[in-house]
Amino acid sequence: MEQLATSSKSRSVIIMAIIAVLFGILTIKSGFDVLFIDGPARVAAGDYVPFVLWFNFYAGFAYILAGVGLFLWHPWAVNLSVMIAVATLLVTIAFGIHILSGGGYEMRTVGAMVLRSSVWLAIASFTFKRLKKEDHQ
Repeated sequence: MEQLATSSKSRSVIIMAIIAVLFGILTIKSGFDVLFIDGPARVAAGDYVPFVLWFNFYAGFAYILAGVGLFLWHPWAVNLSVMIAVATLLVTIAFGIHILSGGGYEMRTVGAMVLRSSVWLAIASFTFKRLKKEDHQ
Protein backbone atom coordinates (compact mmCIF):
# COMPACT_ATOMS: atom_id res chain seq x y z
CA MET A 1 0.00 0.00 0.00
CA GLU A 2 1.31 3.38 -0.94
CA GLN A 3 1.79 5.86 1.86
CA LEU A 4 2.66 9.51 1.56
CA ALA A 5 5.65 10.95 3.36
CA THR A 6 4.94 11.06 7.08
CA SER A 7 6.85 14.31 7.48
CA SER A 8 4.32 16.00 5.21
CA LYS A 9 1.37 15.01 7.36
CA SER A 10 0.18 18.16 9.06
CA ARG A 11 -1.51 18.56 12.39
CA SER A 12 -4.62 19.64 10.44
CA VAL A 13 -4.79 16.29 8.64
CA ILE A 14 -4.47 14.45 11.96
CA ILE A 15 -7.27 16.55 13.45
CA MET A 16 -9.47 15.87 10.42
CA ALA A 17 -8.71 12.16 10.68
CA ILE A 18 -9.74 12.12 14.34
CA ILE A 19 -12.91 14.08 13.56
CA ALA A 20 -13.74 11.60 10.77
CA VAL A 21 -13.33 8.58 13.07
CA LEU A 22 -15.33 10.13 15.92
CA PHE A 23 -18.01 11.29 13.49
CA GLY A 24 -18.17 7.75 12.11
CA ILE A 25 -18.52 6.15 15.53
CA LEU A 26 -21.30 8.56 16.52
CA THR A 27 -23.04 8.06 13.16
CA ILE A 28 -23.00 4.27 13.46
CA LYS A 29 -24.20 4.39 17.08
CA SER A 30 -27.09 6.75 16.40
CA GLY A 31 -28.12 4.90 13.23
CA PHE A 32 -27.90 1.52 14.95
CA ASP A 33 -30.10 2.69 17.82
CA VAL A 34 -32.85 3.85 15.45
CA LEU A 35 -32.60 0.99 12.95
CA PHE A 36 -32.16 -1.99 15.25
CA ILE A 37 -33.37 -1.08 18.75
CA ASP A 38 -37.04 -0.46 19.38
CA GLY A 39 -36.59 2.10 22.12
CA PRO A 40 -36.23 5.76 23.01
CA ALA A 41 -33.89 6.57 20.12
CA ARG A 42 -36.41 5.36 17.55
CA VAL A 43 -39.21 7.30 19.23
CA ALA A 44 -37.01 10.42 19.42
CA ALA A 45 -36.09 10.05 15.73
CA GLY A 46 -39.67 10.94 14.86
CA ASP A 47 -40.47 11.13 11.16
CA TYR A 48 -37.11 9.90 9.88
CA VAL A 49 -36.46 9.22 6.21
CA PRO A 50 -35.33 5.59 5.79
CA PHE A 51 -32.99 6.05 2.81
CA VAL A 52 -31.20 8.91 4.60
CA LEU A 53 -30.90 6.89 7.80
CA TRP A 54 -29.56 3.80 6.03
CA PHE A 55 -27.11 5.86 3.97
CA ASN A 56 -25.78 7.61 7.06
CA PHE A 57 -25.49 4.32 8.97
CA TYR A 58 -23.42 2.69 6.22
CA ALA A 59 -21.47 5.88 5.59
CA GLY A 60 -20.35 5.83 9.22
CA PHE A 61 -18.16 2.82 8.43
CA ALA A 62 -16.66 4.69 5.47
CA TYR A 63 -16.00 7.68 7.77
CA ILE A 64 -13.96 5.47 10.09
CA LEU A 65 -12.06 3.90 7.21
CA ALA A 66 -11.32 7.32 5.71
CA GLY A 67 -10.25 8.68 9.09
CA VAL A 68 -7.81 5.83 9.69
CA GLY A 69 -6.47 6.16 6.16
CA LEU A 70 -6.01 9.91 6.58
CA PHE A 71 -4.29 9.42 9.91
CA LEU A 72 -1.85 7.07 8.17
CA TRP A 73 -1.80 9.51 5.21
CA HIS A 74 -2.69 7.01 2.50
CA PRO A 75 -3.67 8.57 -0.87
CA TRP A 76 -6.73 6.30 -1.19
CA ALA A 77 -8.16 7.94 1.94
CA VAL A 78 -8.21 11.29 0.15
CA ASN A 79 -10.13 9.70 -2.73
CA LEU A 80 -12.50 8.03 -0.27
CA SER A 81 -13.10 11.40 1.42
CA VAL A 82 -14.02 12.92 -1.95
CA MET A 83 -16.39 10.02 -2.65
CA ILE A 84 -18.01 10.43 0.79
CA ALA A 85 -18.48 14.15 0.18
CA VAL A 86 -20.04 13.57 -3.27
CA ALA A 87 -22.29 10.73 -2.04
CA THR A 88 -23.43 12.83 0.93
CA LEU A 89 -24.29 15.73 -1.36
CA LEU A 90 -26.25 13.42 -3.66
CA VAL A 91 -28.22 11.99 -0.72
CA THR A 92 -28.83 15.54 0.54
CA ILE A 93 -30.21 16.49 -2.88
CA ALA A 94 -32.41 13.36 -2.91
CA PHE A 95 -33.57 14.27 0.59
CA GLY A 96 -34.43 17.78 -0.65
CA ILE A 97 -36.46 16.27 -3.50
CA HIS A 98 -38.22 14.03 -0.94
CA ILE A 99 -39.13 17.11 1.10
CA LEU A 100 -40.29 19.10 -1.94
CA SER A 101 -42.44 16.14 -2.98
CA GLY A 102 -44.30 16.37 0.31
CA GLY A 103 -42.48 13.58 2.14
CA GLY A 104 -42.28 13.63 5.91
CA TYR A 105 -39.05 14.63 7.62
CA GLU A 106 -37.58 16.08 10.77
CA MET A 107 -36.01 19.54 10.64
CA ARG A 108 -32.99 18.24 12.55
CA THR A 109 -32.30 15.91 9.60
CA VAL A 110 -31.94 18.97 7.37
CA GLY A 111 -29.38 20.37 9.80
CA ALA A 112 -27.60 17.03 10.11
CA MET A 113 -27.27 16.63 6.35
CA VAL A 114 -25.97 20.20 5.98
CA LEU A 115 -23.44 19.48 8.75
CA ARG A 116 -22.38 16.15 7.20
CA SER A 117 -22.02 17.72 3.76
CA SER A 118 -20.01 20.63 5.14
CA VAL A 119 -17.69 18.44 7.20
CA TRP A 120 -16.93 16.08 4.32
CA LEU A 121 -16.55 18.87 1.78
CA ALA A 122 -14.02 20.50 4.12
CA ILE A 123 -12.12 17.26 4.76
CA ALA A 124 -12.10 16.28 1.07
CA SER A 125 -11.14 19.73 -0.15
CA PHE A 126 -8.33 20.24 2.35
CA THR A 127 -6.80 16.79 1.98
CA PHE A 128 -7.16 16.82 -1.82
CA LYS A 129 -5.33 20.16 -2.01
CA ARG A 130 -2.71 18.82 0.37
CA LEU A 131 -2.21 15.70 -1.77
CA LYS A 132 -1.93 17.76 -4.97
CA LYS A 133 0.57 20.08 -3.27
CA GLU A 134 2.76 17.08 -2.44
CA ASP A 135 2.50 15.76 -6.00
CA HIS A 136 4.06 18.99 -7.24
CA GLN A 137 6.96 19.02 -4.80
